[in-house]
Amino acid sequence: MKLLTTAFFPPIEYFAHLAKCSVFIDGTEHYQKQSWRNRCRILSSNGPEDLRFPVVHDGKRSITAVLVDYKTDWVRRNEYAIDTAYYSSPFFEYYRDELFAILDSRPQTLWELNSRITCFFCRKIGIPEPAVLLEAPQGEVERIIIHPKIPSSWEGRPYWQVFRDKFGFVPGLSVMDLLFNEGPESICFLG
Repeated sequence: MKLLTTAFFPPIEYFAHLAKCSVFIDGTEHYQKQSWRNRCRILSSNGPEDLRFPVVHDGKRSITAVLVDYKTDWVRRNEYAIDTAYYSSPFFEYYRDELFAILDSRPQTLWELNSRITCFFCRKIGIPEPAVLLEAPQGEVERIIIHPKIPSSWEGRPYWQVFRDKFGFVPGLSVMDLLFNEGPESICFLG
């Protein structure tokens, strides 16, 4: 059994794993700071930029019970950053409203927010939505580690990016970068 953690606007590598094999999203883990669980990386006019949002947790809580903290206006700030980075990308206008509606609905838990976002991208890219593991795994388990502080071993095929003239091709970004730039052809870059 292969397991991925939940992730906020997951990196392209995450979807490459979902597209290739039967992978479960682990709902039995505990929250881990400084991970993709509540951050993502986009490409802005200033280069790669991490977007984050605050959560409420005690370190012992299951990932499905971690609450999203809406005391700050992080939704508006993240939407502004995404708008600014991708407004000129070829497919942004086709996906923007539906994607922002997920953020604007303010899901209560980290798990619910990330699940909605992951399912949105799976539908738009054309891959099956992932199965979820909510009980302790049985048998042999392979945890697929995708972490902002660990260089990726996945080598995806370069695609067109808005700021390629300024930065060249930048790997390791959120799948939104791929979808906004390649649209329905995104699935071709996951192999």
